[in-house]
Amino acid sequence: MKNIYVYLSEILKEKKQVVLATIIEAKGSTPQVPGASAVFSSERLLAGTLGGGLLEGDALKRAQDALKRGSSLLYQFDLNADISSDEESICGGQVRILLDVSPTKHENAFKDLQQSFLRRKHGLLSTWIKEFSGGSISIFRNWIKGNEKSLANLGKSLSILKDHIAKALAEERPTLVKMQERQRGVKESLLFLEPVIPLPRLVIAGAGHVGRAVAHLGNFLDFEVTVIDDRPEFANRENIPDADHFIIDEISRAITKFPIGPDTYLVIATRGHHYDAEALRECIASDAAYIGMIGSARKVKMMREKFLERGWAREEQFDRVHSPIGLDIGSKTVEEIALSIAAQLVRVRSQIRERRKGRC
Repeated sequence: MKNIYVYLSEILKEKKQVVLATIIEAKGSTPQVPGASAVFSSERLLAGTLGGGLLEGDALKRAQDALKRGSSLLYQFDLNADISSDEESICGGQVRILLDVSPTKHENAFKDLQQSFLRRKHGLLSTWIKEFSGGSISIFRNWIKGNEKSLANLGKSLSILKDHIAKALAEERPTLVKMQERQRGVKESLLFLEPVIPLPRLVIAGAGHVGRAVAHLGNFLDFEVTVIDDRPEFANRENIPDADHFIIDEISRAITKFPIGPDTYLVIATRGHHYDAEALRECIASDAAYIGMIGSARKVKMMREKFLERGWAREEQFDRVHSPIGLDIGSKTVEEIALSIAAQLVRVRSQIRERRKGRC
């Protein structure tokens, strides 16, 4: 499950009755952060998570009851029970959760979101929430494309919140805006701004054992996974079920054609040093977020000397290459090597996100 709203958009096409649950605010220590979402049917959790445990079990019960009543709900869940309690959560924080029993009312917004996401266009899902004195709530959702033209043409109700919207998009972090509400009978008015960003691309050159294991972890860790190899008997869904895309071509040529950008993470793990060198040569000057190449320290030293002598790369370009690849965790097996690579990918991705927030 890489994006719950893409999943929800497909579910809504089937006219199923479901509840969309979203954490819109979190205080203190909590198992999940604002923006964490789950889809519930009348029987069970279908997709996503609010953090599991008692919080999610409670949400399922409330969702089932809300479906029966046909009314959405905004509520607070406390995770501050005593450590001796068998029934309560002891994280120590609080979360506010929105249960939307009628996501079909916002089907067009989810459809627009899905189209943007699949086209790798970022944007923001805005959710207006009004809680009335009697306890009922109203929900209105809108999809805002993340380009300057869309931001410039925001409707009157959203134009005054343009700074909040721009900030949420820039920081890639959900934001809850508490509005001043003068409408009679309205207890509280909230606007939840949720950026939806295309997944970073993980490109794996090599469909061997390491490539397959990295693809599995990359999929699990929310990367869009592309596997490149010139052997169709290896680069296929049966061998690597977790890949999103396959490119069957001469490896260096395929990398040359691939649209490498700042959200691209390249893992080079081909079947030989020659193929590794060719693949690296085609991407070393790119603006990829990450370039990693499998190999021993001796192999890397020799390749570095060759690249610099022949003018294929500058010192600072080769310095960007993570090789030997992965974090040093003493890995020996294929699975351990893949784990060390995945951990390094996550660390680099987190560092990039933090730097981006710092510039906002």
